[in-house]
Amino acid sequence: MDTFTRDWQGWKTQRERDLADPLGWLALVSLDWLEGKPRAYDGLPGLWWQDADAAYLDPQGADLSHDGERITGVRRFELVNSGATTRVVAGDIEIEVARRGGYLIRTHDPKASVLNAFRGVPAYEPDSAWVLSGAFEPFDEPRPTTVGAVVEGLSHVYVSPGVVRFEYDGVEHTLTAFNGKKDGLLILFTDATSGVTTYAANRSLAVPPPEEDGSVVLDFTRATNLPCAFTDFATCPLPPAGNDLPFAVEAGEKLPYERQG
Repeated sequence: MDTFTRDWQGWKTQRERDLADPLGWLALVSLDWLEGKPRAYDGLPGLWWQDADAAYLDPQGADLSHDGERITGVRRFELVNSGATTRVVAGDIEIEVARRGGYLIRTHDPKASVLNAFRGVPAYEPDSAWVLSGAFEPFDEPRPTTVGAVVEGLSHVYVSPGVVRFEYDGVEHTLTAFNGKKDGLLILFTDATSGVTTYAANRSLAVPPPEEDGSVVLDFTRATNLPCAFTDFATCPLPPAGNDLPFAVEAGEKLPYERQG
């Protein structure tokens, strides 16, 4: 096995280990949108509601904690739209609070059937020919970019620092990039395999930080599925306009087993 393949296998093993987290995406068992009046939700403790700015939880005496602290009264959660989420611990489960337009709560349960049936992610065989060179071109100022979502009627707003240009088969292509979660760039894209051998909505590609001259490496063998490819309880963004590649990217993760008929 060559070094490229060995490194890719190590990456894939870690990727599947992360997906199998007992309280990760595959552990989701519910998604509920909060309303303006306090109410209970099936199987969940306490009363939940929202206003224009925040989500609220009245524990109603239940044994709940947040950030390691027991919740003894009404707790307020004000989050950034399309940004980071937070979690309430309730015994073996965790209740995730997120702001996606309005506020929602999602339940992560280590006994989830999707998680317990997980057997890895099918992928194309690694081929170094799919490691392409590109150039990052920053905008004068980062641009807020609104994209759709897999949930009808929902949208997400992200910040785009610029675009990535690269060539494939002698033709130049341009992809809008977002800021990565930790560093570098994140590209959401579709291609000619989408809806055929890969998940229809999109895949994502993490791109290491550009070099000083703007050069970047696009390793499509590490293109991954978003959480919505595995579960209906995710609100994943769709790619920005123009990020639909006209050729088949036969690299990276394929349609999950869980979505194959």
